[in-house]
Amino acid sequence: MAISEDDIARVRAATDIVALITEQVALKRVGRRWVGLCPFHAEKTGSFYVNAEEGRYHCFGCRVSGDQITWVRETQRLDFVEALRQLAERSGIELTEDESERVQHRERRRLYEAIEGAVDWYHDQLMNSPDARVAREYLKTRGINGDVARRFRLGFAPDDWDRLVKALSLSPAQLEGTGLAFKNRLERYQDFLRARLVFPIFDSSGRAVALGGRIIPGLTDESRREGKYKNSPETPIYSKRRTLYALNWAKDDIIRSGEIIVCEGYTDVIAFFQVGLERAVATCGTALGEEHFRTLRNFAQRIVLAYDADGAGQSAAESVYQWERQYEVDVVVARLPAGQDPAELAREDPEALRRAVDEAIPFLEFRLERVLLGADLSSPTGRARGAEAALKVLREHPSDLVRDQYLVRVADRLGLDVETLRQMSRAPQSEASSGPAPRTSTRVNPPLQDLPRPGTEGLRLLLAEPALAGEYLTPELFVEPRQRLAARVLIEQGSVSRAIDALRASEETETAEVLETLIVMDEPAELDRDAVLSQLVRSAVAHELRQMERELRLGEIEPGVAMSVIRDVKERVNELEGPLRGTATAELREWLVARRVT
Repeated sequence: MAISEDDIARVRAATDIVALITEQVALKRVGRRWVGLCPFHAEKTGSFYVNAEEGRYHCFGCRVSGDQITWVRETQRLDFVEALRQLAERSGIELTEDESERVQHRERRRLYEAIEGAVDWYHDQLMNSPDARVAREYLKTRGINGDVARRFRLGFAPDDWDRLVKALSLSPAQLEGTGLAFKNRLERYQDFLRARLVFPIFDSSGRAVALGGRIIPGLTDESRREGKYKNSPETPIYSKRRTLYALNWAKDDIIRSGEIIVCEGYTDVIAFFQVGLERAVATCGTALGEEHFRTLRNFAQRIVLAYDADGAGQSAAESVYQWERQYEVDVVVARLPAGQDPAELAREDPEALRRAVDEAIPFLEFRLERVLLGADLSSPTGRARGAEAALKVLREHPSDLVRDQYLVRVADRLGLDVETLRQMSRAPQSEASSGPAPRTSTRVNPPLQDLPRPGTEGLRLLLAEPALAGEYLTPELFVEPRQRLAARVLIEQGSVSRAIDALRASEETETAEVLETLIVMDEPAELDRDAVLSQLVRSAVAHELRQMERELRLGEIEPGVAMSVIRDVKERVNELEGPLRGTATAELREWLVARRVT
């Protein structure tokens, strides 16, 4: 597909880059820029900067840079055309494309429309249909009233074969492409969800992408032997391993608190919201996986697992420890009373639920507690078995220092000699204790460090005041080649994004990085235009005079004329500090342009 420059410019202009990035990364305003943890490498101090006005981002740690289109390409593994099309759809822009591409785009949009229509229909059923009385009564027993149901757009799927299919009159492509219905043995379309509470699932931007259904006690015929939860299948617009339920609602509180709570079920998430902890999310019918974790660490460094005791204990310990190291996050576990899930605790003792989150303990400590609580401490054999089980848990952790600290605790708890336990722990271990080395932040000096300061300030002025280009700021004023090229391409293209694109297309990577770095730096409170211009001119003139002196030594110019010009130019340079600064700056700039042209 050939993309017109006008289409690209329209999509960029219509896409709020801060809103786009905050769907996956927590950003905070610092001065005139936005800063957060880089999603492309592990770090604990934010080095990822975003310029909202220019629609650019840049990381000072790993040097990734880009615009709205680059962001979608890198985070969703799309090619340029797919990323552009997605952003165009998001902004309601019709791209100039051929008929086949237009059909594909339209089909995807119709899938979103179908899911959105189903969400509305199911919600209306819950709120208004007489058939949903049992569902409404059940929600009341779970502490969910009408306001909560409206906030989370909860719904009800009637106990009927094809009520939704008949009500919405969707095409076969929409029914099958969204998983809303399937063909039964009679080759008729049948509703995917029946006799269930419906929990709409949204992507991080708030678009409906799937549905989750929960059976309603007393309504579902037990002979069906269906699972408690039923979730939409994978579709072109829905990926279970990348989607977190309620992230679209939880983002703001996650950013404020620096913490994200991970639950097992939809009602658990709602329970946390009801007790004021509006930073809870849940996986959608799958175990917590690495792609979920990658999303989580983009938003918060502290991740609280709020599963019931058995669920937390059964988490894949090796993976959790690896993810902790790789993504530099802290995984802790909220200790819930045995036999109670968050939804039950929210109704019976909301303060206890809040306290469980506040007092959450490290994942390793939680797992050891589970082992030691089950140990028989009344006999030597029981203590020995408890020690062996505890050592098995400890060996899974990759850090020698962490393991040894917990080893001392285990010895105290079991009344055993710590040195004996240390010797036991040095026995051959499983490969699980040695994972891949963590990805750490390798902070690279930004490309501005070795560049002349006048040129850097001149480029910042050009970025801040593009109207100065041509009459006041010209490439000839920049001494360093990369800065001069950056100024020239920036002036020619008239836009920083187009300038960066042009530089990268011509493989001028270092020069592109100069602009990418500058565009995300916070602007000074006051940029003294005259001072910047005079310093830029002074630097350029000094460089040009050295060139003239070299030409003079080589006999390339006539001595009398050269000395007269040099003397006159130096007099003008002295005037840069006085009341004639403006005139001197203009005259010296004209001389420089003339020198470079000839």
